[in-house]
Parts: sequence; structure tokens; C-alpha cells
Amino acid sequence: MSHYSEIQKHLGAEAENLLGFNNPKIKKDQIHSPRADWVDHAFSASDRNNRVLANLQRLYGSGRLANTGYVSILPVDQGIEHSAGASFAPNPAYFDPANIVELAIEGGCNAVASTFGGLGFLSRKYAHKIPFILKFNHNELLTTPNTFDQTPFGSINQAFEMGCVGVGATIYWGSDESNRQLQEVAAAFEQAHVTLDPVVW
Repeated sequence: MSHYSEIQKHLGAEAENLLGFNNPKIKKDQIHSPRADWVDHAFSASDRNNRVLANLQRLYGSGRLANTGYVSILPVDQGIEHSAGASFAPNPAYFDPANIVELAIEGGCNAVASTFGGLGFLSRKYAHKIPFILKFNHNELLTTPNTFDQTPFGSINQAFEMGCVGVGATIYWGSDESNRQLQEVAAAFEQAHVTLDPVVW
């Protein structure tokens, strides 16, 4: 069975409509589709510095999708924001963050994105084996009543020291704290832009 036939099979009754879609208002040559030289094509003319471009190339050049222009990132909040019990009770082995990184490696992911505790604990063992993306802010469930706020748990310098290729953050848009969160994240991303490529997660 060809790849196209396999796709048709999975799409079922929607196959003809989805695969045959045509929009004459958008010309094919106007679409920037992912490709093998995606970092050169999409980022090299930007204001990103050479270290950032190298980190992007490492990200796009890793895993089973290496050098296709596509990425597959395993994102896991390791027990700080949503509590480990809520995430891992059915599979207790994943209370150990090493198993999360191993899953990303075995799955051929381009990168693993997680929190300071997990990635910091594992950086010497794994940061050279799979790109790390650090989520540097979190809500916490210890306050009563819960505040539903995002607070930075570390610095961009720490992310750099643990070998991360990128950082990410959450903003609770529309919350009373969103303006402050936006300013904190913008400042962190500005700092990350000097050494890392800020990947919003």
C-alpha cells in the first residue's frame, strides 16, 4: 500500500475533500512549507545570532524527523503545575523524569520540554543526547486557596548552563496577573535570545 493510499484509508470519507482541497486565492509558491534546509530558509535572515541558529539547527536536525523541517517535541510538566499524581498515577514509572527523557529519545523526538527540576536533575546525563527546552514558569498547587498564577522558577542563565536549546513559558491570558506575566516572559525571552532560541510552549 502506498503512503498516499495509507493516508486515504485513515481519512476515510473525508479523504477526497481534504486531499483535494484547492484554494486559488493562495498560490503554491507563496506557501513556505517545511523543508530540509528550514533553518537557512526561515531563520538565517532574521536577527537571531549564530549561537541561536546553531541551537535551532540542532533542534531541527535531531530525532526521526531530522532535517525535514518538521519537529516532534515531547512536552511534560513534571509535577509542579498539574501535580505528578494527576499526570503519572496510571504509569508510576514516569514519576522518574529520566523515563520521560528516555521516552522522548526512544520515540525519536526532536526535543523534550519540561521543568527545571526534571531537566536540571538530568542535564549531565542527557543534554548531549537530546535537545532540552525548559519551561521556566509554573503555577503551584501548594497555596490555599490556589492563586492560579504563573511564577518564574529559575533563570535563563540556568537554562543555558544545563544545555537547553530553548525555553518556554505559560501566560494565563485574560487573568488579573497576565500583564505582569507577559512582562516577565518578554524579559526572559529577550535574555534567552542572546544565547538560546525562545520556543513558546
